[in-house]
Amino acid sequence: MYVLENGARFVIPRTEMTYPGHNMKLHQNAADPVKSPVDHVMADFEDACPYEFKGEKSRKVMVEALNTLDFGKKVVTVRPNNIHSPFFKGDMEAVMLGAPNRFHGIMLPKTRGPEEIREVAKVLDDLEKRGGWKYRVQIESLIETPHALVRAYDIATASDRMCGLVFGIADFAANMGVREIVDNQNQNFHYAKQATVVAAKAAGLHAVDNVYLRLWRNSDSPERIAELQKGLREKNIGSANLGMDGTWVIHPQQAEIANACYTPTAEQVEESRRVIRLYHEKGGGSMADPKTGEMIDEATIKIALMDLAKGTQAGMVSDAELKEWSAKSKAITGYDILELMRRVV
Repeated sequence: MYVLENGARFVIPRTEMTYPGHNMKLHQNAADPVKSPVDHVMADFEDACPYEFKGEKSRKVMVEALNTLDFGKKVVTVRPNNIHSPFFKGDMEAVMLGAPNRFHGIMLPKTRGPEEIREVAKVLDDLEKRGGWKYRVQIESLIETPHALVRAYDIATASDRMCGLVFGIADFAANMGVREIVDNQNQNFHYAKQATVVAAKAAGLHAVDNVYLRLWRNSDSPERIAELQKGLREKNIGSANLGMDGTWVIHPQQAEIANACYTPTAEQVEESRRVIRLYHEKGGGSMADPKTGEMIDEATIKIALMDLAKGTQAGMVSDAELKEWSAKSKAITGYDILELMRRVV
C-alpha cells in the first residue's frame, strides 16, 4: 500500500491509470477528478512514449506537469524506462531533481530480479538527498516476465520502499509465446496472476492486475458498448476473486466499472458487520448463522474484516469501527490480520 502524508493516509489502489507522459493534455485529464475518477495515475516514459519523444522532450513535459498540476488525493507515480535502458538514469534524475515532493512512487518496468529493486532504491537514496525530498519515494514493480514471476517474493521483499506488485500481461504473454491476452485471461494466466498475488500478500504489499485492452468508441453501437463493458467487468470480478486489490486502466472510461469491481457494495459491508457482530455477541467459536445456515468461525470473520477494510478505503466504514473489530479479533487469535496484511497503517 502507499503510505502518504507522513503516515496519516494510506491507499491500496483499486484503479491505476497509465497514460503517455509526453502529452500535457493527458496529464491534465489525469489530474481532473471528474474526467479521471481513479485512485492512482502513472505517467509513462516507457512503452506508451514514442521513441521520438524519449529523453528530454518527454522529461520536460513530465516535470512541468508534476510541478504545475493538482492531482488532488490521487497517488501519482512515474514509470521510467527500464533499468537496462540508456534512458533510465536521465528519466530518474529529471523527475527526482526536477519535481521533488510532487509525486509518490516509481513504477519499475521489466523487473528481472530483486537486485534491480535494490539498485533503484540506492538511486532513490541519492536523488532524494540531492533533490531535498521530505519523504521517501515508494516502488511498485511490474511482474511481466517469467524471470520476475519465479522471483516475485524476492522482488517484493528487496526493499522497504516496495509497496505493490503489478501483473503485466502483454510482455508476460510475449515471453511465454501466448497470442491471446484478452479472452479467458483469468483462466489462461491463472497461475501467473495468483502467483503475483501470493508473493505480494506474503510481503504485505498490494497486488494489481493487468489492463483490459478493449475500449469502446462513441461510434460503437449500444450493443457493442455493453459487450465491452461486460468483458471489462467480468475480467475484473475474476481478478478480484484471485485476490487482486485493483487493476490498471488505460482510459478513464474504464474507471467506474473497475472501481466497483474492487469495492464491496453497501449490502456486502452491512452483511460483514452483521456477521462480525453476531460472532462476538455469541462469544466466538464455531456456530451456525441463523440467517443463512452457514458455519461461522474466526477464519470467516477475518474474511469479513478484510471486506470492512476495503470499505474503509472507499469511505464506507470509519477507521474507528475497523480498529474496534480488528482489536477484538486480535484478542482471540493473538494477531491482527489487518496489520499482518498491511490493510492498516
